[in-house]
Amino acid sequence: MAAEMALIKPISKFSTNPTRSTFFTTRKFNTTTVKMSATSSQPATTSKKPGKKANKNTIKESLLTPRFYTTDFDEMETLFNTEINKNLNQSEFQALLQEFKTDYNQTHFVRNKEFKEAADKMEGPLRQIFVEFLERSCTAEFSGFLLYKELGRRLKKTNPVVAEIFSLMSRDEARHAGFLNKGLSDFNLALDLGFLTKARKYTFFKPKFIFYATYLSEKIGYWRYITIYRHLKENPEYQCYPIFKYFENWCQDENRHGDFFSALLKAQPQFLNDWKAKLWSRFFCLSVYVTMYLNDCQRSAFYEGIGLDTKEFDMHVLIETNRTTARIFPAVLDVENPEFKRKLDRMVVINEKILAIGESEDIPFVKNLKRIPLIAALASEILAAYLMPPVESGSVDFAEFEPQIVY
Repeated sequence: MAAEMALIKPISKFSTNPTRSTFFTTRKFNTTTVKMSATSSQPATTSKKPGKKANKNTIKESLLTPRFYTTDFDEMETLFNTEINKNLNQSEFQALLQEFKTDYNQTHFVRNKEFKEAADKMEGPLRQIFVEFLERSCTAEFSGFLLYKELGRRLKKTNPVVAEIFSLMSRDEARHAGFLNKGLSDFNLALDLGFLTKARKYTFFKPKFIFYATYLSEKIGYWRYITIYRHLKENPEYQCYPIFKYFENWCQDENRHGDFFSALLKAQPQFLNDWKAKLWSRFFCLSVYVTMYLNDCQRSAFYEGIGLDTKEFDMHVLIETNRTTARIFPAVLDVENPEFKRKLDRMVVINEKILAIGESEDIPFVKNLKRIPLIAALASEILAAYLMPPVESGSVDFAEFEPQIVY
C-alpha cells in the first residue's frame, strides 16, 4: 500500500536521484525543415541542392500522435445561439472574456541567448528525445490554434462574446506554437506549419466530444506544466533548457482555457446530467489518461533527463487532473485505486511488445499475426479499466465559475 500512496505525494518529494547522464558537446547541424504528414511513409529523399527547405523529413503518425480536429460548426452555432439556448450564462462568458483580454502573458514569451547555448550543449539521447518533445508540443498547440480560430470565425454572428474568447484562445495557442517552433530552431530544425495545415488529416468530433476532450487536454496540460516547473525550481541542476522556466505563466493559459470549456459544458446541461454523459465522461478520461501514460512511458529518457520518474510524474498529473475534472464531469475514473495503475502498467508492457514487433525484421504478414493477441490483450485491459467502479462527481451547480490562479 505504501508504494501506491507514494504516487500521490507532492512533486517536491519525487525521487530526484536517478543516474544522471551527461550530454554535452558543441556540435553544429545544418538547418532542417520538418514536414509532418498523415501517412507512415519513409522520410523524403534529401534534395541535392542546398537551401532553406532541404532535408525535409516525414514524421510517422500513430494512434498516440497529436491530432488535428474539426467539428460540426453548424451545430456549434446552434448551441451558442442566445435565442435558442436559454441556459447560456452571458455574464459568466463576459467575465471570462475580460480574463482573456487582459492577456497576462503578452510579454512573457521573450527568448534570450540561454536557449541556443543550452541546445548546443545538449547531445545524445536527451537531445533526440527533447527535439521530439518540441515537435509534438508544437503540433498539439498548432492544432488548438486552428480549431479555435475557426470556431471564433464561425460563431462571430451567433455569439460574439464566445467567438471572441475562441479567437483569443487561438492567439494563445499560436503564441505557444511559435515559441516552441523557435525552440526547434535552436536545434537547427523548424516545423513547416503551413504544410501541416494543408496536409494533415483531421479527426471529426461532434461538439460535445470536443468539449470533453479539449477540457481534459487543457487541464492535463496545466498540471503537466506546473508540475515540471515546480520540480525544476526545486532541482535546478536538471534545468537543461530554459523553456521550462516559462511554464509557471504558460500553464495559466492552459488553466484559463480549461475554465472556459467548463463554462461551455455548464451552458449545455444535456452533456452533463444523464447516464450517457457519465459514460462519455469516463470514456474520454480513460482515452486521455491512457494516451498520456503510454506516450510518456515510451519517452522515459526525456523525464529522466530532467530528474523525474516517469510513472510517478504521470500518476501525480493524472490524480490532480482527475480531481479537477470531478468538479464538472458527472463521473470520473477511480485513478487513485491502486488497481488502475496496475492496469496502466500492464498496458505499457503490452504496448512495448507491439512496438518491438514493429521494429522486428519479420514480413508484414507475420508482424500482423503476432500483433493480434497483443492488441486483444491491450483492448481487454482498457475495457477492464473502463468498467472499474467510477467516482460519481460534479454537477452543473457544483462547478461554479471563479476566476482565479490555481497553483
